Amino acid sequence: MATLTQIVEDRKDIDQRCGNDRLPSLKDIEKDTETAGHNRLKIASADMDCYRSKNPYILYNNFRYKKELSRVAMKREYGFYSYCFISVCLSFILGLLIGVAIVGSPETRVISPSYNPRKLVRINTTRDGHSRSLNSLKLTDNFKVDKDFIFSEKEKDRFATVSFTGAIEPHKYNMDVYPKGLTDDMKEILKDNKVSRHKHTIMNVVNTTSHVPNDETVLYQNIYWGPEVENSMPQGYGENSAEIWERYVNQSEIVKMETGCGRMQNRLVTFKDGIQACVRYRQNTDQIQGEIFSFYVARLLNLTNVAPSVVKVVDLKDKLWQSVSNDIATAQWNTNRAVVLTQYIPSLEPATIPEIFKPSTRHLNKIDVFKISFKENATSDTSKQILIDKLRMKNVKTKKEEVENFEYIDAKLNRKTIDLFVELAQWSDLIIFDYLTANLDRIVNNLFNYQWNINIMDGPAHNLARKMDSGLLLFLDNESGLLHGYRLLKKYNMYHSLMLDNLCVFRKKTVDALKLLYDTSIGSKLSDIYHKKNNAIIRDILPPLPEKNAKILHERIGKVLSQIEKCEQTFFNTR
Repeated sequence: MATLTQIVEDRKDIDQRCGNDRLPSLKDIEKDTETAGHNRLKIASADMDCYRSKNPYILYNNFRYKKELSRVAMKREYGFYSYCFISVCLSFILGLLIGVAIVGSPETRVISPSYNPRKLVRINTTRDGHSRSLNSLKLTDNFKVDKDFIFSEKEKDRFATVSFTGAIEPHKYNMDVYPKGLTDDMKEILKDNKVSRHKHTIMNVVNTTSHVPNDETVLYQNIYWGPEVENSMPQGYGENSAEIWERYVNQSEIVKMETGCGRMQNRLVTFKDGIQACVRYRQNTDQIQGEIFSFYVARLLNLTNVAPSVVKVVDLKDKLWQSVSNDIATAQWNTNRAVVLTQYIPSLEPATIPEIFKPSTRHLNKIDVFKISFKENATSDTSKQILIDKLRMKNVKTKKEEVENFEYIDAKLNRKTIDLFVELAQWSDLIIFDYLTANLDRIVNNLFNYQWNINIMDGPAHNLARKMDSGLLLFLDNESGLLHGYRLLKKYNMYHSLMLDNLCVFRKKTVDALKLLYDTSIGSKLSDIYHKKNNAIIRDILPPLPEKNAKILHERIGKVLSQIEKCEQTFFNTR
């Protein structure tokens, strides 16, 4: 260890060698530079070893300074991240509040039963999740309905769709609103119930010895809906409506295109006089064929539940499209494509599956019609009586035999029961129509998803709506029929047959049309309509229905007739 004397001597030696303790100043450096004879500034070198030896403390504490700088930088960085995090949280909360306010407002509520879906599989793989949009109008306190028509408190706050048609029956909505400038023909086509009530006539009544169907006959010949139901049916959109729509589209001009009517590239278009149409645009012509040929099949079956439709080609030189060329470009439509223009039907609400077609029951025959009628008689005033004449009866052994042994039902029913039978009669047509076309995107959709969600049968039926002013069921979106549906018959035919096999009450005019089509060539009839309704330009772009598909349709007509014959034999033997 060095002694104190050695330390002092070393210190003196350093002082003599290194000079004083301070670092050279700028003046010292300039002085040294001048003495060296230079004109520009030079930095004199300092013997840092000397100062390190003399005064270790004179050097800056670089490490502590760097740590201080690092600490300040980290504080700034953390402050920036905290600011960003707080901003994101505030934005999320604000957006959530706005969303809750919008969703919770009355204007955005939809009339549909609430049910808890678990897992839904859309079996039509060519479709997406968009659905047909319905324009709506808030119910006000001044909105009057008949006293027999009762809204619950919850329903009063909901939305009812706009009605452009007038009401005939007193228990229906009393609205008569039309767009300005509408011609009488177009007012007529918007109405599915005409002012004059149509009467149902029964031709060639056979196999009955003591009864002729009358205006109070609910069911006759074991399987047919009677005049009391048929006379109450909404007329819907028949051949006359289809011809009026076709002429109207040929002479009109579209002035507005907007999003709507389901799929992303579909458009809701408005004509000059305010009439609207849904335009179906697809990259795949199969779906266009399916839509228009399903409409042709409905016409051949005399079904009035399919909205009038017509095929057009997107051509910017055509008067129909000239005013919306920019909208066509925005929609990313290609020209020279076939599209289907379907009349837009207002005054719609979701339609649910009747209880009698749900899994717990799932059948409709004359016994069911009798029970509904008898239940109505028991729960209404005693003046109403159901008269069941038993034909060719000898002995009645049991109560069950007494109930089943009848051929027809005469009943004076109230409005509620008649409306129920009118709905069931339309469902009988719907089941036949969807079976013939193999439509995957309506009831089969619900049946298929029932394995994952048992509550789906309580919700609205897919692609089915009801006109609020007449009770007419609208069979919407039939593009999966006849082509796409036929390709998937092997997988889904069991669901198509499930409904048909449990149906034993039919409309007589539908059965007559089926027999006529089976005896003739359904393929040739569809081909005749296709050539009559579409010009050469459309036929060059949109192919006819393939012969193979026409044969499948003919076979399915035969299966429906077999089911009708089976019902006749089954319930004829109960007499």
